[in-house]
Amino acid sequence: MYIFSSETLPSKNQPITHPVLDTAKVFLDIKREDLIHKEVSGNKFRKLKYNLLEAKRKGYTTVITFGGAYSNHIAATAAAGKITGLQTIGVIRGEELAKNIEKTLSENDTLRLASAAGMHFKFISREMYREKSSAIFLEQLKNEFGSCFIIPEGGTNALAVQGCEEILTSTDAVYDIICCAAGTGGTIAGIINSANNSQFVLGFPALKGDFLSADIKKYTSKTNWELVNEYHFGGYGKIDSNLVEFINTFNKEQHIALDPVYTAKMLFGIFDTIQKGVFKKNTRILAIHTGGLQGIAGMNKKLEKKKLPLITIGY
Repeated sequence: MYIFSSETLPSKNQPITHPVLDTAKVFLDIKREDLIHKEVSGNKFRKLKYNLLEAKRKGYTTVITFGGAYSNHIAATAAAGKITGLQTIGVIRGEELAKNIEKTLSENDTLRLASAAGMHFKFISREMYREKSSAIFLEQLKNEFGSCFIIPEGGTNALAVQGCEEILTSTDAVYDIICCAAGTGGTIAGIINSANNSQFVLGFPALKGDFLSADIKKYTSKTNWELVNEYHFGGYGKIDSNLVEFINTFNKEQHIALDPVYTAKMLFGIFDTIQKGVFKKNTRILAIHTGGLQGIAGMNKKLEKKKLPLITIGY
């Protein structure tokens, strides 16, 4: 499929200049995975690559996946499905969203983009959503929609990890530390697998809780990694004015937009960790920009309701 052939070129590494780095004598580059593809960017491109290739290989015409109303994975799956000729169905958490679908689509940029790309939705209750991985629920989906290829929430499975193993290339061997935001663990597992034994991988979870380590260990046996749990800002999708200020300042100074759910929290954590003197002089750090910029519009609507500063789009 064209989307997963010529565009699967290594993403560029962009050097960052900042007084904090100068003072600490630490080097920081950002791998611009967000620039891989306009609609299927970052780690979602990597996670979907082998899943959709496998769906095509097995003759499936329909893909079902799961997510919340602002899910990057939902938006990316819909876009990739349209490009590759696969029908997509999104099982969305929150049955109340189905009561007035026109209102929902007018207010929710993520679902509107997914719908425009041809995705059909099945809205379910939060209680039912917790059973999304059960054999009974999956069988119900197959009975309702027929033969379909199922991709889990967030896209993480063995095929997704395989795709994420392609994020690092041989030229990245010069870095000492690889940093990555973490949600379901698939992206960082792939990076851990492909990192050199001399490199150390730091994961910055976007969620509260201690479950992520166990999820990562399902896909890697390597031990050259650690999770930094202090920078989730209260949990998944949560943000405050300090993080908004960091995002806007970084965008203005570096000309790099950051998504507020994953990459921004990671970079905030990296700079704070550097200022605390954790890294020795001349350490070379590579931070992975995992995309997700489509979520900024939805986050701004939440910020507006709370009367908080908005995230700047563009430079």
